[in-house]
Amino acid sequence: MRRILFLVSFLGLLGASCSSSGVLLFSLQDDVKLGRQVRDELLNDSKVDVLDRESYPEAYAYLDQMVNEILNSGNVKYRNEFEWEVRIIRDDVLNAFCAPGGYIFVYTGLIDYLDKPDDLAGVLGHEIAHADLRHTSRNLQQAYGVEFLLNLLIGENPGQIEQIAAGLAGNVTNLAFSRSHERESDDKSVEYLSGTRYKCDGASSFFAKMINDGQTPGIPEFLSTHPNPDNRVESISKKALEKGCDTKYTDENGYDYEQFKMDLRL
Repeated sequence: MRRILFLVSFLGLLGASCSSSGVLLFSLQDDVKLGRQVRDELLNDSKVDVLDRESYPEAYAYLDQMVNEILNSGNVKYRNEFEWEVRIIRDDVLNAFCAPGGYIFVYTGLIDYLDKPDDLAGVLGHEIAHADLRHTSRNLQQAYGVEFLLNLLIGENPGQIEQIAAGLAGNVTNLAFSRSHERESDDKSVEYLSGTRYKCDGASSFFAKMINDGQTPGIPEFLSTHPNPDNRVESISKKALEKGCDTKYTDENGYDYEQFKMDLRL
């Protein structure tokens, strides 16, 4: 009872300004629970071809190594609190996303389109940042408001997380973030990659390739809606310059990015 009274008082003090003040009432455990539900919705959807880990051991080992290097850069705030699972979806879509709690999905279309491992690492850093900065949770808080959060915290809507997760899973290719969220994730990607062997401005390569190929009018929603792609290349490059981090492509030995892409074409 005292916990409920505390929550009522706390939420009352915050009022409608909780989103704009930066206070986030979703717990880290809520993020993980929501993300896990999104993952399960996708894994159980017969229309979504999620590649089985046992069938693609080398490809997943390659991708896991890349993700873990980013996570172990020393710059990911919730490295140990979130679960950080990665899955590959077979689809020609140029897309990737990270659900709350660290559930990462990458489309084969994006992997095949990118030329170098650093390019993919840049996109992964951007998506990891959305989860690490808890952007989806902030958007949900703004959308659902304080009353919803209070009911969630005191357990009055036990099925609500599942309903929200189903909605997110059904709309993953169109997840949209604010202009400021996109810029924050671009900047964080540079910071994350600065602690790895990958070029720290790898996130800009996707935009540069799209621009060079004349594909910017069809750029995916997850990377396009907010700042202009040209501006994002410039902004990421500026961040890398300020950070003074390495912007040279990495050299690979053994199983490399081309073999990774070939395995996923089978």
